Formats: sequence, structure tokens, C-alpha cells
Amino acid sequence: MHRIIAAVLAATTCAAAAHAQDTSASPASAAAPAFSLEDAVSAAGGSAPAIEAAEAGVTAAEAGRRVAGLRPNPTVSTQVENVIGSGPYKGFDQAETTVSFAVPIELGGKRSARIAVADAQTQRALLTSAITQADVRLQVTQLYVETVAAKWRAFTARDQARIATDAFSAARIRVQAGRASPIEEQRAEVARLNAEAGAERAQRLADAAEANLERRIGRQVHGQLDMTALDRVPPVTYGPIRTPDAAGTLTLAAADADLAFADAGVRLARSQRVPDINVGPGLRRLEATNDTAAVFTVSIPIPVFNSGRAAVDQASAERSRAEAQRRVTALDVEQRITNAQAEVDNAATAARNANGPALAAAQEAARIARIGYREGKFGQLELLDAERTLAETRIAAIDALATYHNAKAQLERLTAPAPTPEQGN
Repeated sequence: MHRIIAAVLAATTCAAAAHAQDTSASPASAAAPAFSLEDAVSAAGGSAPAIEAAEAGVTAAEAGRRVAGLRPNPTVSTQVENVIGSGPYKGFDQAETTVSFAVPIELGGKRSARIAVADAQTQRALLTSAITQADVRLQVTQLYVETVAAKWRAFTARDQARIATDAFSAARIRVQAGRASPIEEQRAEVARLNAEAGAERAQRLADAAEANLERRIGRQVHGQLDMTALDRVPPVTYGPIRTPDAAGTLTLAAADADLAFADAGVRLARSQRVPDINVGPGLRRLEATNDTAAVFTVSIPIPVFNSGRAAVDQASAERSRAEAQRRVTALDVEQRITNAQAEVDNAATAARNANGPALAAAQEAARIARIGYREGKFGQLELLDAERTLAETRIAAIDALATYHNAKAQLERLTAPAPTPEQGN
């Protein structure tokens, strides 16, 4: 932004430049390496609680995948019969003790269905992590852009305060020389006080913006920010609006993952309708004869009260909802991308116009008004009006640049690509 902002801040007279501020007054004058936007994004990625939560979700989903692949545990049971009864069965003399070992056998593809659900959950968790990282990048970008813009606004306000001080000195000289009425000195004093108050407000806002940035990235910013971060504004191209394609974006990939999860849920519900069986050998000991015999058991539940049909209906309805939501998401993403593209183009046009002829005209008008006022050719009202117009044009130019880069960041977030399976692993 040096070329553009330098033009924004260059509207000072030769006399003002003679006692220009020291290098520390300019937010772009630091010799140390600038703390760039990528530095801020990298710092935020290592400390953002949202990213930590998303990564924990991925870890949990991967653990769930391992759980889904486990087979049911076998059971060992002991049964004692013919004891504590009457007659010969009064004690334990006629006891029959059976120890059996049973292995559940899952039928209907339950294990593979569980794994499919867990895989879908893992993929959704990976996408959630990528979405969170993209959201954090957007938030940091917006804070970074706002901080840079706030620092330029503060510098502009300080420059306007200096100009107002020079105008007040000129008005005092004119009054002392008898070339102007004392009201001009009073009016210049009011303008100077207002400009100094505006500079203080702008500096507080810049400090607050930097504090919010530091809070978001989890560390202090040492040195200067990259004050050229707002400098890159591409030329505006005119033509038909490009047809957006939501395929491959993070948002649509998340909707696809939700649909895949719903598909896996239907498969799991259907597999649950097939009853499992428990089989296993056992050993029976007859106390009366001290003999032993083998036992083989097979058990299978009878789906009388719950056949699993309701669960399948529920899963199918969830699948239909996910499919419809996926179509809604695709339309919504394409609409938002179209709007974002238009906003970026409009913001680029506004940024170039604000930093072009309008700013140059305001600078020239203020320069002529200052010279004319010192020479007695223009009145004070003309000078104040020219300075106010220049200040407003400078701020509008900075705001237009910030608006463009915020719109660009929004578009990049909407079109952020989903990670490939290799990236996800």
C-alpha cells in the first residue's frame, strides 16, 4: 500500500515537509522485518481454541473408527442346577454344574456397517477441522486488515492535526499583522483542537484493533505490521459474471460428508434387522456320579417386538433430509460465491477510484488553499473546507482498500478447496 497510501498522505505543503515528523511517526517506517499476514495466520493456527477443539474431534473420530472395527467380546457363564431343593436334591449331592463359553457371531454385515459409519464420521471431522482452519484464517485476515487500516487512519489523523496546527499558526500571524480578524484565530484554534481529539480517537482505535489481533493470534506483535498489505488491488475487468462452481469447496464437501454419513446410517440400520447368534461349547459335571459331559449351545433372539423396521425408516428419512440439504447447500454456496465475486469487483473499483482522481483533486485543492491562505488570496473558510475534504477523502481511500481486502478474504473463504484424502491423512 506504499504507492497508494503514500499518495493518500502526500498532501502536505513544502513548508510542512520541512519540519516533517520523525520516521517513527509513520506506520511504514520500521526497519525490522514486518509481521506479515501469513505470520499472523501461522501464529493463530498454533493457539486457536477452535482449532484445538477440531483436532480433538478428529482424534475422537479416529478412535471411534478403531472401536467400530472391534468384534463383540465372548462370554463365559456358569450354571448350577438341581441344588437346594427337596428330597434327593436337598443339598448339592445331585448338583449339575455347567461352564460354557459363547462367541457372538454378527450377521448381516454389522461390523462393516459400523466401520462405514465411523469412516464417515472421521471424514466429517477432518472437514470440520479444515473448515475451522479456514474460518480462523478469515478472522485473522479481517483483524489484520482492520489493524493496518486503523494504523493508517491514525497516521492520517496525526497528519491532519499537524496541518491544523500549522493553519492555527498562520492564522495567529495574520491576526497579529492586522490582516485578519481575531475570529479567524479562534476558528483555527477550534479546528486544531478537533483535529487533535480526532487523532487521539484514531490512535485508541488502532491500539484496540492491534490488541484484538494479538488476542486472536495468542501472542504480542513485535515490530511493525506489513503496512503494504492493502497495496495489492488488481485491475478491474469488465464482462459477464462468471458461473460459480460449488464443487470441491469446503462447504459443499461438508454437505457431501453429511450425506455419506446418512448413507452409512441406513446401511447400519438395515444390518441391525438381522439377528445375531451366540454359539459355544460348554462342560457339565454331574455331582452324583462324578461324571462330565460336553454341552454345545446356540442362541438367537426372536425379533417379535422390535424388528428394526422403524430404525430403518428413521435412517432413511435422515438420508433424504441430508440429500435435500446437500442440494440446498450447493445452491446457497453458488449464490454466495456470485455475490462475493460482485462485491470484490465493486470494492476493487471503489478502491481504485478513491485512490485516483478524487484523491488527487482533493490534494491539489488543499495545496492551493494553503498557499492562497498564506498569501491572503483565500479566506479561512475556503482553507478549512479544503482540508476537511482532503481528510475525508483520505479516510475514504483507506476504507475502500480495507473493504476490498475483506471482500477478497470472504471470497477466498467461500471458494476454499476441500482437502484431498492424502491431505486428510
